[in-house]
Amino acid sequence: MNAVKDTAKDTAKDAVRDAAGAATAGPAEPLGVAVVGAGYWGPNLVRNFQSSPQFRLRWLCDLNVDRARQVLGRYSTVEATADYAAVLADPAVDAVAVATPAGTHLDVALAALRAGKHVLVEKPLAATYEDGLRLVTEAEERGLTLMCDHTYCYTPAVARIRDMVRSGELGDIQFVDSVRINLGLVQKDIDVLWDLAPHDLSVLDFILPDNVHPVAVAAHGADPIGAGQSCVAYLTLTLNTGAIAHVHVNWLSPVKVRTTMVGGSKRTLVWDDLNPTQRVAVFDRGVDMTAPQEIGADERRDVLVSYRTGDMVAPALGEKEALRSMVEEFAAAVRTRRPALTDGRAGLQVLDILEAASRSLEFRGAVVGLRTGR
Repeated sequence: MNAVKDTAKDTAKDAVRDAAGAATAGPAEPLGVAVVGAGYWGPNLVRNFQSSPQFRLRWLCDLNVDRARQVLGRYSTVEATADYAAVLADPAVDAVAVATPAGTHLDVALAALRAGKHVLVEKPLAATYEDGLRLVTEAEERGLTLMCDHTYCYTPAVARIRDMVRSGELGDIQFVDSVRINLGLVQKDIDVLWDLAPHDLSVLDFILPDNVHPVAVAAHGADPIGAGQSCVAYLTLTLNTGAIAHVHVNWLSPVKVRTTMVGGSKRTLVWDDLNPTQRVAVFDRGVDMTAPQEIGADERRDVLVSYRTGDMVAPALGEKEALRSMVEEFAAAVRTRRPALTDGRAGLQVLDILEAASRSLEFRGAVVGLRTGR
């Protein structure tokens, strides 16, 4: 499963170039798209679809039609409606973007797929792994694009990190450590893992090389304020190489931190998403090991480990809104009939880890194997 997905990812740039070459023969007709959900995330999708030449926004669907009209503005020609069936019946709608609560993703996205529409779903893909698998299976059987809006994967910083990790510039991955903490909104229906960790888990899946993937997870959480679910959590992933990835999420921190460290055998990378002047820094510092056969028996104990101190480089990054890149990727996947960089199976990987982490919390941090890690 991972090999198929990663092969598709590696060929994505070629497919995009092919599509661009085909476009020179004549402009492609914009894809008709409808956004479902005008709450927190829907307006962001509306804005980016409206600004993309690849799409023509035709509908904004929400149970609260007045809210949908307010998002669109007084002079918009886009239809606002609460009638989802009317949206799906419109032959001018090629694709549907789902920005509704996670518990509704299965019904909303499944109806769109069965109506022959390509589907973009905000994170998480579904409320459960089984629901997500139903969506992936439906899309594959119908030959339709199913894409997850894993927005952070489309930031210039993460795109650069992926290139460096997968090119071998950092060497073999030894550890990944992510911190996503803030004084955040305590959710009523989900714990902090399901709220914040999908960002870090989707980035991890996006940047890891083809031959590296999680196989098991252990999670610890606490609810010190009596909210009814974990407000602080630590998640440790075992990778198939023996390395580990660690994620710390927290709703109770008085300071906001968004950092990820990727340690390799050659270099270590630090991504600080809150530092606009230096989002990514690469350190040529670390620990080197000398092979025992290269030194004498008397020296082995003292010189097996040596420390390397080198330069720090902060690569220049372009500035581009992540959602704009995500929308462009959705269009490219639909037009070229290839899996998106964050396709349905990427969403399944995140759901697999989250469900295993929830089981681990129930059993006080027990290690739980992953389906996709077998």
